[in-house]
Amino acid sequence: MADQVWVSPNPDGGWRVHNAWSQRDSAHTDTKAEAMSRAREIAQNKWAELKVQNKDGKISISNSYGKDPFPPRG
Repeated sequence: MADQVWVSPNPDGGWRVHNAWSQRDSAHTDTKAEAMSRAREIAQNKWAELKVQNKDGKISISNSYGKDPFPPRG
């Protein structure tokens, strides 16, 4: 399964950056922008997929930094 890096609201306030299947968080930030910046950096380094949630839990952004098995033709 592909590696995923998530940005989610922290129930205690702020935002958390975490791996989809990990118990531990990679980072805690005060703002969503800070969390997205850190998560993007991690996802690019790991060639992973980035998922960003809104405060209501819905996914607002999904981006893949991995090797695309079906790259665009052109």
